[in-house]
Amino acid sequence: MKVALVHDYLNQFGGAERVLETLLEIFPEAPIYTLFYDQELLNGRFRDRTIKTSFLDKPFIRRHHRFFIPLMPKAAENLNLNEEYDLIISDSAGFGKGVSYKKGAHIAYLHTPLRYAWEPELYLETLFPKPLIKLVSPIIQYLRRWDKAAAQKPDIVLANSKFTAQKIKSFYERDAEVLYPPVDTEVFFPDKKRKKNRQNYFLAFGRIVHFKRFDLIVETFNELELPIKIIGSGPEEESVKRLIRSRHIEMIPEIKDESRLREIINGAEAVIFPQIEDFGLVAAESIACGTPVIAYGKGGALEIVQEGKTGLFFEKQTPEDLAAAISKFMKMEFKRDKITESAKKFSKESFTKNLKRIIDSLRPCRA
Repeated sequence: MKVALVHDYLNQFGGAERVLETLLEIFPEAPIYTLFYDQELLNGRFRDRTIKTSFLDKPFIRRHHRFFIPLMPKAAENLNLNEEYDLIISDSAGFGKGVSYKKGAHIAYLHTPLRYAWEPELYLETLFPKPLIKLVSPIIQYLRRWDKAAAQKPDIVLANSKFTAQKIKSFYERDAEVLYPPVDTEVFFPDKKRKKNRQNYFLAFGRIVHFKRFDLIVETFNELELPIKIIGSGPEEESVKRLIRSRHIEMIPEIKDESRLREIINGAEAVIFPQIEDFGLVAAESIACGTPVIAYGKGGALEIVQEGKTGLFFEKQTPEDLAAAISKFMKMEFKRDKITESAKKFSKESFTKNLKRIIDSLRPCRA
């Protein structure tokens, strides 16, 4: 079976790119179609793959891609899959589902509907002052029209969580089967020396961007005077650093050595997860390590964390609510081996098995 993979763009490494890596393990000969590829920012990841890019693949655009969002629908449509493929799999948080192709079945794995179109107040305020967001309203409306039309192209739509599936139904009027993203349990697993290595600190990690609420973590731990490690890099890194007033808050640049990251996750009392995510791979990886998660009780976290068993929730994104949850957590006991067991449904094996089942269901229709 001749397969092509489509990914929005390759200039960062996060949950969506981990899904792409798994898809490449399943389909090692598949080319990747993407709007642009920044090999330097990805530290050479995917460089041995066949990658086909769009007219947006220019150095300046790769580094400032958010300012070129209005051009991305056309770039996706022009990213013609001229060869004939039996199967096209797009894993996308935006534009990949809108590619043009001659023939073949198309499965769209959606991490979220296009955020800039449907939730602009959350994702554009880091680019523009709030009053200016209203001025770009025509662009937002254009993106919505295009995005909804593009979402009708695929034969099958998959969602990375029930939370995302609800958005897909609301915005696109399409049903989506839930297929949880894969957690690499060969990388993220419990450390047998955990008790010996526990160091009495909390942990937060991920890309430091506005909606992930690292600012809330810092504001909370400034008052608690409890030790926390914040691991990550991103556009909001310096602004988060400026908020730090406690000597117990340690900021560490992104750790690319996954075995080292696993050690730090294993050594933590708990991972703090204060944002709304469509899934939340950070939370799932933490649970795979057997480390409980203190999460904001909305979004994909509700499908990962089990209250009182694998972590707990707080109700408001305020320092007071997060501090109260941490105080409650410190009085509780968690069975870390049970926490790890709950992550099995997020395993790579489960993802692969269910994806192959979905592909097989297409074949009679495409015979």
